Amino acid sequence: MKATPLTRREPNPRSRRAGVDPPVGESPVHPEPAAEEELIMHLEPDQFVAETSRPVPRAQLRRGAIVALWALRVFAIAVSLMVIYTFIDQLH
Repeated sequence: MKATPLTRREPNPRSRRAGVDPPVGESPVHPEPAAEEELIMHLEPDQFVAETSRPVPRAQLRRGAIVALWALRVFAIAVSLMVIYTFIDQLH
């Protein structure tokens, strides 16, 4: 049984009216999640590994999002240090 590689389906032009954008969250280029999962289930193990080990490009974020993520990292480290300090302090 020969497995076919994952391909991107183009939307059916008759399924939507011309000039109408797809609903929010739906991409016209990517297949539906259920169809994509069905294709992945039929791959050979080595094909599955090759398909899932492909690197994903880095997300292009705005400056505000980058600052927010760094603030979240600093907050997580500060809270972790406070928890560790409290734990050690309670040992005495």
